[in-house]
Amino acid sequence: MKVPFLDLQAAYRELQEELDAAGRRVMSSGWYILGQEVEVFETEFAAYCGVRHCIGVSNGLDALELILRGYGIGAGDEVIVPANTFIATWLAVSRAGAVPVPVEPSELTHTIQADQVEKAISSRTRAVMPVHLYGQPADMEPIRQLAQRHGLKVIEDAAQAHGARYRGQRAGGLGDAAGFSFYPGKNLGALGDGGAVVTNDDELAAQVRLLRNYGSQVKYYNEVKGCNARLDALQAAFLRVKLTRLDEWNRRRQTAADRYLQAFAQIPHLILPEVPTQAEPVWHLFVVRHPRRDELKRHLTQAGIETIIHYPIPPHLSRAYTDSGAKPGAYPLTEQLASTVLSLPMGPHLQPDAQDRVTGAVRRFA
Repeated sequence: MKVPFLDLQAAYRELQEELDAAGRRVMSSGWYILGQEVEVFETEFAAYCGVRHCIGVSNGLDALELILRGYGIGAGDEVIVPANTFIATWLAVSRAGAVPVPVEPSELTHTIQADQVEKAISSRTRAVMPVHLYGQPADMEPIRQLAQRHGLKVIEDAAQAHGARYRGQRAGGLGDAAGFSFYPGKNLGALGDGGAVVTNDDELAAQVRLLRNYGSQVKYYNEVKGCNARLDALQAAFLRVKLTRLDEWNRRRQTAADRYLQAFAQIPHLILPEVPTQAEPVWHLFVVRHPRRDELKRHLTQAGIETIIHYPIPPHLSRAYTDSGAKPGAYPLTEQLASTVLSLPMGPHLQPDAQDRVTGAVRRFA
């Protein structure tokens, strides 16, 4: 038996009737871009996140870029970002015309902390973009207080954190605005690409709505230089179905995470995820660390267990950011994480017997 990293086919099978009905509803409507289906999803997801506005967009990267552009952040500005994150966090800043300024994370949580952010603030800093990495919220209250003192915007990269809570409040409502991704593998995933901006900022919401649709409220009357970054109606319909199951599926992920944590509690050299008391993660990923990570990965592959490295190359060492001038060793903790992290199978359809195969294989390696 193979153990997939994430079983998307099982997710479809569970919701097949509802998803098929949603697809037929949109296809028979004759309205495929924006429209009522998107508007209803935006209302439902805003309510879920506990904010006033949700603007459906084409993907998570565009969501972050449109927030920056909506705030007028661009050429000459700096945005503080994690050194260890998926490159989309950095790309959003670059595409807006600003400069990403990386900071090292906490070794325990892999998310950025206010003390490191403060050291990176300059006269050009306009925003901080914490990432709720692996589905665990960053420690937001100290970051918000720091940002308020310095007049900075706090923009959550919540691409992996649908439903996660920090001090009882959901991700998406922890800063000035947040960008979500609905890539199929996310906790709330479409059957294609998609994303959203959520915020309580009325002016930003209006600006993002303009920007995503060619800078236009009325067709062919363009107010600003926008782009085409719209969520399509079909994906909105699928997301509405999946949103009704999000909390239940997140609970299944929590159960799987608890099984892993219990099974791996005493394994030498295997470093397990740390969860601060103020955080309620949604376990988008279950990431362990091991000094012989590559050997462990090969061992699991030979046992029929699929794993992924999130992420093998930090953005500052990627060819895309050679212009940053950063050399190996510039962010040592981030580079250490990149060489030791391994994501094990995780998802709402990970069955106990399949998970037992994973834990048994890891124990045998140890």
